[in-house]
Amino acid sequence: MIRKPLRPLARILQARESGESTDAIQRENMRLRQEEERDYGRQRAERRLLLLGAAFALGFFMVGGRMALLASTEPSEPRTSAGLVASITSQRADIVDRNGRLLATNIETASVYVHPQQLVDPERAARELAQIFPELNEERMLHDFTSDRRFLWIRRQISPEQRQAVHDIGDPGILFGAREARLYPNGPIAAHVMGGAGFGNEDVSSAEVIGVAGVERFFDERLRDPAHLAEPLQLSIDLTVQAAVEQVLQGGITMMNAKGAAGIIMDIHTGEIIAMASLPDFDPNDRPRVLTEGDQSDSPLFNRAVQGVYELGSVFKIFAAAQAIDLGLVNQDTVLDTRSPLVVGRFRISDFGNYGAQNSVHQIIEKSSNVGSARLAMLIGPQRQRDFLGELGFLTPTGLELSEAATGVPLLPRTWGELTSITASYGHGFSSSPVHLAAGYSTLLNGGHLVRPTLVHTEDHPLGEQIVSQSVSEDAREMLRSVVTHGTASFANIPGYAIGGKTGSADKPKPTGGYYDDKVIATFAGAFPMEDPQYVFVITMDEPSEFVAGQTRRTAGWTTVPVTAEIIRRVAPLLGVRPNVEVTGSSDVSGVH
Repeated sequence: MIRKPLRPLARILQARESGESTDAIQRENMRLRQEEERDYGRQRAERRLLLLGAAFALGFFMVGGRMALLASTEPSEPRTSAGLVASITSQRADIVDRNGRLLATNIETASVYVHPQQLVDPERAARELAQIFPELNEERMLHDFTSDRRFLWIRRQISPEQRQAVHDIGDPGILFGAREARLYPNGPIAAHVMGGAGFGNEDVSSAEVIGVAGVERFFDERLRDPAHLAEPLQLSIDLTVQAAVEQVLQGGITMMNAKGAAGIIMDIHTGEIIAMASLPDFDPNDRPRVLTEGDQSDSPLFNRAVQGVYELGSVFKIFAAAQAIDLGLVNQDTVLDTRSPLVVGRFRISDFGNYGAQNSVHQIIEKSSNVGSARLAMLIGPQRQRDFLGELGFLTPTGLELSEAATGVPLLPRTWGELTSITASYGHGFSSSPVHLAAGYSTLLNGGHLVRPTLVHTEDHPLGEQIVSQSVSEDAREMLRSVVTHGTASFANIPGYAIGGKTGSADKPKPTGGYYDDKVIATFAGAFPMEDPQYVFVITMDEPSEFVAGQTRRTAGWTTVPVTAEIIRRVAPLLGVRPNVEVTGSSDVSGVH
């Protein structure tokens, strides 16, 4: 301690000189000195307390920070910020078909999760949960249950039966959370149209339902908008027709040993899609995982009707004939040179059979002559042909209200010269989707007015741009009807329904280049009833084959056409199309291919 000098020394000296007592002065000096020492001691104590408090505070914040870090890394329960509560608890509008039948809705359900540190019997919990949910690994769960983890999801959505089974385990460390989930009451019917939904932001007591594919994803904002929750999204799909198409198409795949198939029924005037099937399919209530390797077209999630772009073959010949007639270059009776093969540069174009040296335009379509179609393309010219296909919508995505539609981009050659024009006239050399084809046939056969495909039902359908004349449209109907009554689609000549259409069988391309010799994409496209067409159909089968009379048949006339005929038998009455007695030529299968 540093002592400060005491200043009252002069008073003591003066007192001694005057003979006075100095005791009082010394006592006062002592008192002052003691007070100063007490003040100094108090200040030292206060500084020590302050330093000690700061040390305690620093330690507290270090421990608290570490605890916060651990808590953020492994929370006891997942929580969301207060700003997201409204979006998590919001519902989702229903989806219905054109007749108001329910396709998708929200239901109250539950999630199940575990607080491992609260489990009474981790081994039993892991064992019984693995029995209830076979996709879960018992050993992995037991490892997690006996670790330092504080929270573990088991399933984000469970059925009432699963909830009861979990409840019966009776372990206090297994807990349930309330939430809403998307339900598709019709299971796999219209699976690729619906797409499916999943969970977005979530905690243990609620979850945000979001669209992940199909119309659910395309219309996600509209379905989640609170202003539209009471207004169901009404699709153009007819649930009954959709189910019939899928059922017959599935039977056709089995019967024709096909890898897959796609089917579309479209209103010829409005472009509304009444049914759209892609097989194999899936159940959107239990949507499978996306393939991480291999060909995505092998996945049941792949929408063959929209995402599948194929060389569709001779179904395109009717466009060459219609354009040539519309340009005034030919009429149905104009005779062209159809001697086979036709040599163009280094390439030879041949017909499936010997159709004779000359055929009319009508016969070229009826017999499906590649050489005749090539002659029409040479009359039209590459640029006019490309422009016409563009007007019909074959060169761009369809704009259909599905999240996958943007990926259904036609595959076009780099240049569109004479050879491309020739091969394109019979559906080779460029690729498009079945929904492109359905829209193109609707435009051609409805009187020539442009049609845009849609999955939304509405009463407002303005008349589209005139692409071909009414008379050309009627010529196209007549030629397509002849294909069924006398040509390659004779198996579709069923009593009561005047079906018209065109077959197409295109060799399937190899992933490494070139084409398979024994694999085709077989398509049948057309409309019914042809006296006043109301509906367009496109049915496509991937790698069909049927063994008939000792021979393997792969072409559309033998595979896709019979399946289509059965589909129309089933759906025509559902669509209100009454059978009509019509006198036609007898069906002749000799020209089927």
